[in-house]
Amino acid sequence: MSLETDLLLDRRRLKRRLVFWRVFSVLALATAALAGFHGVGIPGRAHIARIAVNGVITDDRERTEAIDELADDKHVKAVILAIDSPGGSVAGGETLHDAIVRVAAVKPVVVTMGGLAASAGYMIAVPASRIFAREATLTGSIGVLLETGEVSGLLGKLGIGAEVIRSGPLKDEPSLVRPLSPEGKDVLQALVADMYDQFVGMVAQGRHMDPAKVRALGDGRAYTGRQALALGLVDAIGGEREARAWLVSAKGVSAGLPVEDVSSGGIARRAVSGSLRMLLSGVWKTLISQSVSLDEPMAVWQRSGN
Repeated sequence: MSLETDLLLDRRRLKRRLVFWRVFSVLALATAALAGFHGVGIPGRAHIARIAVNGVITDDRERTEAIDELADDKHVKAVILAIDSPGGSVAGGETLHDAIVRVAAVKPVVVTMGGLAASAGYMIAVPASRIFAREATLTGSIGVLLETGEVSGLLGKLGIGAEVIRSGPLKDEPSLVRPLSPEGKDVLQALVADMYDQFVGMVAQGRHMDPAKVRALGDGRAYTGRQALALGLVDAIGGEREARAWLVSAKGVSAGLPVEDVSSGGIARRAVSGSLRMLLSGVWKTLISQSVSLDEPMAVWQRSGN
């Protein structure tokens, strides 16, 4: 048998193997997709939705849309909002707060607080029907902070000057290259005060509390979960187990319902999140990509070991 014939036979065997693995991968993809859809309550599985809010809160459109979907999803019988956040932007907290209000208007919403649920992290908790915190949870910190820097003294020592052309006396307030003027400080203080008033109003409405009491508690300080319970900022000490038990006893939610995590991006994207998304990525490379490629680049901050 010639060398050319051997190569032709080997090539045919290789093609048959490739066809087999492609068919196998398609079947695996279909199975995983069905499992993923079933895992997010599709089709028709009643469940409790869990929304995890971790880290700094920003204005996240996809997360807001995912939460809004819960209000109309007939398979979602209740919502657990799990918070572990130091806060974030006022606008981001307000957007998330309002989305929770819309869900809470039609379905039971209960909050579980982790180690930290402060500032905007507390803001998003107040629309819930019941708030659970751990005794050592740090929460509260009702207030608004606007911080800026000013380096004119350093620039002067370096012999560096700055010229600013502005349309009005407050256009460059605050500025990094000159001290804040009294007028500029008054304007910024008014901005902070207005946002603080909005925060107080959210807490007063959500917690059914006198705004004057909220202001007395809202001097910026954080409270432990135990202190917050005594002050009426939270309702009970506990975690998800206690939250689920309360949903059963107070809201008539079935004790046997599974809890499904909600991810940003709508139903289709949630179905391919986590480990399922990793599986689909690998299958895609098997079926389509016949070359070696790199995963997408990432830029992350890492703490220095020095």
